[in-house]
Amino acid sequence: MKFENSKYYNTINSKKISFPFGNFYLSEYFIVSEINEGEHFDSNKIQEVIKCLFEHYDKNFQIGYISNRVNSYSSDPLQWVKVNAEHNFILASAIVIYNDFSFINATIEKNLSNKSIKRCDTLDQAINWILNIKEFKSPLHNFKTL
Repeated sequence: MKFENSKYYNTINSKKISFPFGNFYLSEYFIVSEINEGEHFDSNKIQEVIKCLFEHYDKNFQIGYISNRVNSYSSDPLQWVKVNAEHNFILASAIVIYNDFSFINATIEKNLSNKSIKRCDTLDQAINWILNIKEFKSPLHNFKTL
């Protein structure tokens, strides 16, 4: 299910940023990415997204990342390892998988990452998991699980 078709789209305050290679939805606690069918989400595209993130959020933001894999695309999981090492703004990630191939890729990413990554069957599961990670349980973060 695409984020715009979910119950969250109209209940969570988010900003949609569209790129030629996919859409990103920026909310207070998480980002949802939906990369277009057949794209290769390479380091140049990742840097383009990161630039927009730093323009949108405060300088030292910490956020959850949800990869909503509604389409089939490719990426180099080591690029995300480099992004995390360089910028360190992703607290944890959830990957919403819709087929066995996505599950295999998500497993590889999980094994390469030093951050917590959860493989999820639904967008609902991913959002609720991200909202309940311990880093958001601090007094600085007040939210209600949807």
